[in-house]
Amino acid sequence: MMAFGLIALIAGAASALMFASIVSGALISLVLFYLAPLPLMVASIGWGPLCASVGGIAAAVGLGALFGLPYCIAFAVTVALPAWWLGHLVLLSRQAGPVAPDAATEPPAKPELEWYPVGRTLLWIAGFASVTTIAALLTLGTDAETIIGTLRRGMMRLLRATDPQTSGEAGQFVDALVRIAPAAATIVAMMTLTLNLWLSAKVTATSGRLRRPWPDLMTAELPPMTLVVLCIALALCFTGGLLAIVAQIATAALMMAYALTGFAVLHTLTLALKSRTLWLGSAYAVVVVFGWPVIAMVILGLADAVFGFRERFLRSRQPPPLPTS
Repeated sequence: MMAFGLIALIAGAASALMFASIVSGALISLVLFYLAPLPLMVASIGWGPLCASVGGIAAAVGLGALFGLPYCIAFAVTVALPAWWLGHLVLLSRQAGPVAPDAATEPPAKPELEWYPVGRTLLWIAGFASVTTIAALLTLGTDAETIIGTLRRGMMRLLRATDPQTSGEAGQFVDALVRIAPAAATIVAMMTLTLNLWLSAKVTATSGRLRRPWPDLMTAELPPMTLVVLCIALALCFTGGLLAIVAQIATAALMMAYALTGFAVLHTLTLALKSRTLWLGSAYAVVVVFGWPVIAMVILGLADAVFGFRERFLRSRQPPPLPTS
């Protein structure tokens, strides 16, 4: 019990320090800030969600005592809660089917377990990314005009601080940035949460603390109703006001979820290629360097959801049935 509590406190302290490092203004602090959920996720996957909850509560209370209630709430919503819940989902399982009875002399067979689907975990990540972005925007104002105005003034101050000779022509550039800022923030939040979860699972697997088999990420797919929700969110983007901003955030999160499933489709469709590693490496490099080619992954993920490319490809690779006579 002492070791359990010590691990929880160490994980919480590490997350809190990484989260609070943003006040220093150093460039490296931005990386630490985005990796703040990692220690708590490792604790949640390796030692159980209770360990992450104890560490997260202790860290939130400590940040609240040092920096005030806003830091406490921000840490709890953006770091502790996602780390605890996503770690819980990674270890969530159920019995896949009835266990066949064994002979009396043999030990009882372990039941086959069905683990929580990767695609549904992606949906939870998209939900957390949307909620945290919306919560951050609501601290700027409660209506669209106030939020956009605050973002615009902040970006103009930033531009003038870096270049005092900034002219009025920069206003159009700032207006474009302000319009895409909520979606961009959602994409960053979603990608960092996904990266933290993958890294924490890798760390626990390497240390031997991962109490489940490594999932087959190529099979990741979103529930069918996700496409319906995406269409509704896209339609609401044209309504205007705060509802449109919320819809843009939800659309960006779901698009990134489909982009990640698009990469899973790409991994599946390239199984037959001899130069598969080269093609996959090139695809990842192009997306990381340029950014916008991720749209192709979104389209691939959406196309697979509609036409079932992976299922058709895997079915075509199966050997023909043996003759019956």
